[in-house]
Amino acid sequence: MSGETQLTVLLRTLSPERQPGEYVYVTSVHRRDDLEAVMRFREAEGWTLVLARAQAERAGLEPVFPCAWLTLRVHSSLRAVGLTAAVATALADAGIACNAVAAYHHDHLFVPLDRADEAIEILRRLSRS
Repeated sequence: MSGETQLTVLLRTLSPERQPGEYVYVTSVHRRDDLEAVMRFREAEGWTLVLARAQAERAGLEPVFPCAWLTLRVHSSLRAVGLTAAVATALADAGIACNAVAAYHHDHLFVPLDRADEAIEILRRLSRS
């Protein structure tokens, strides 16, 4: 398995980057392959999708949690221990909600839209400490 596992290296090289646009969470009982979601997860109650707000509104889905999508550019291993906890704790200490998704190459965070710049600065400070 590829990717970094050492927490000190992961934190030092976080390199948070904001993806353009505004994203929202929606839910649907159907899979909705017609939507270009950046995240799709099947739960017992239905599908959770994260997608661009405009796309959710065009599809008539009720958008919740307007958020920014942040990518941690460090290539973390799926077996890495402590990265999500360290990032979530740093943001929680500032009162910033953080919904994290681990993908194969990077970790992704969905944070409140109005606090995205603050979240990036907190992550940069965490990386320097």
